[in-house]
Amino acid sequence: MAIVGIETLTYGVENVQECTRFFTDFGLPLVSSSETEAEFRLEEGSRVRIFDLNDNRLPQSSLVGPGVREVIWGVDSEEALHALVANLRSDRTVTVDDDGTAHFLTDCGLAFGLRLFTKKQVVNSPDPVNAPGVVNRLNTHRKWRTRARPKAIQHVVFAVKDFQKTYEFMRTRLHFRLSDYQRTFGVYLRAEGSNSHHNLFLLNASLPFPGMDGQPRFHHANFGVEDIDEIMVGANYMERQGWPKSHLGLGRHRVDSALFFYLPCPTGGEAEYGTDGDFLDDSWVPREWPVPLFGYAHFVHNLPGWLAEQPEWQVKYLPTGDLPHDAA
Repeated sequence: MAIVGIETLTYGVENVQECTRFFTDFGLPLVSSSETEAEFRLEEGSRVRIFDLNDNRLPQSSLVGPGVREVIWGVDSEEALHALVANLRSDRTVTVDDDGTAHFLTDCGLAFGLRLFTKKQVVNSPDPVNAPGVVNRLNTHRKWRTRARPKAIQHVVFAVKDFQKTYEFMRTRLHFRLSDYQRTFGVYLRAEGSNSHHNLFLLNASLPFPGMDGQPRFHHANFGVEDIDEIMVGANYMERQGWPKSHLGLGRHRVDSALFFYLPCPTGGEAEYGTDGDFLDDSWVPREWPVPLFGYAHFVHNLPGWLAEQPEWQVKYLPTGDLPHDAA
């Protein structure tokens, strides 16, 4: 009985209609739309909601700029939901809607919520993969898609001023697990009831990278597809529809093995197609990546300057699941 993942991402944006068109082209199933809001619902039952950035239904938070302004975490039982809310109310304001959704702020000012969520089982059937000397697909053609259709929200990423403080809140109050730590960069956290490598990545807002200015802001959200074919079909479709191209192109993360493809998004930040990431349980031993960019990528199509040299292999294990005392 625990948090099982993301139930809703609520965006505040500068142009609702443009953002609705983006996510429709991206492949999210549209439920409803108007000039002031839109809602998408994925196969697992999770939702994406879009509002104007000035809409008074958006919660106040520490975040600046457009992007995800609230994350509703799905909880798998009434008992767990009530226990989490009671704990949070010990030191902060928690408001509860008529439908039972609880809203609150983290210690660093992120707007989060909790809602009962019966996650639906999604159906996938990746094609068997052939390789020299390995025949898994005989006299059988691959299936060919025309569109990407993400079925799950896999994770969300925020740049925050103090990722260690926010990690401690997520660990002690919401029972998230540490999956991996990129030194100076941030922490990858897994919800207690999830097997995904991470449902939340807390990024250091003061990193010397474009778009990072020390202010807390939304960075990106990851939407799960079946395989590399679906990633590239989606990427090609988005380019044909006139959306800006990806800066990195296709890549694979080292830290969680996942294939990725980031696209600039008019909501703010980026929208990511993702697949083939690691699944974990509580027997997993978290790691520290002392060379943080090594942990980021094994390969990318468009090699950036900061990955021009092959990073060294360095990884340490954190058997207690705690961050090092000098984490920053």
